Amino acid sequence: MKSSAHAIGEAAARFGLATSVLRHWEDVGLLTPERDAAGRRLFTDDDLVRIAVILRSKAAGMGLDQIAVLLDEQAPSRHRVLEAHLDDLAQRMAEMERSREMTLHALQCRSHDIATCPRFREIVGVVVDGSGSWPGATTAESGTGAHAVALSTGAERWRGAAASTR
Repeated sequence: MKSSAHAIGEAAARFGLATSVLRHWEDVGLLTPERDAAGRRLFTDDDLVRIAVILRSKAAGMGLDQIAVLLDEQAPSRHRVLEAHLDDLAQRMAEMERSREMTLHALQCRSHDIATCPRFREIVGVVVDGSGSWPGATTAESGTGAHAVALSTGAERWRGAAASTR
């Protein structure tokens, strides 16, 4: 890859960013662009690749503190941060699948108001009656036990419900 230097405006424009974003990322240590004799920032192709890594990581749900560890060759906690991020992605993907299944069910359900759907009310019943908690809730009990399993298996229930409520 041919290396060249780009002014901050050009670098920002390539990614559809405001120049203030690149300045902020420099302030927090994610970018270290070179400077010309007048002190203007010059972004090399390596800097542009780094910007792409930051944007891709942000799109994947990482915070700037996690991205800083990812970009630090010397960070001993790199694997721990990546493993925690993979766990977070798995949880978010499971939640997205539950949302997808609920939406598919809502499209086919005879109840035009999802809150009146018998299957939906059955699935969230453990939260409504107080015997369980919502997945992702911050209480000590969330995510554990049979009640959390009942909510987490909602996607399977939605699949069965779609056939029975058409």
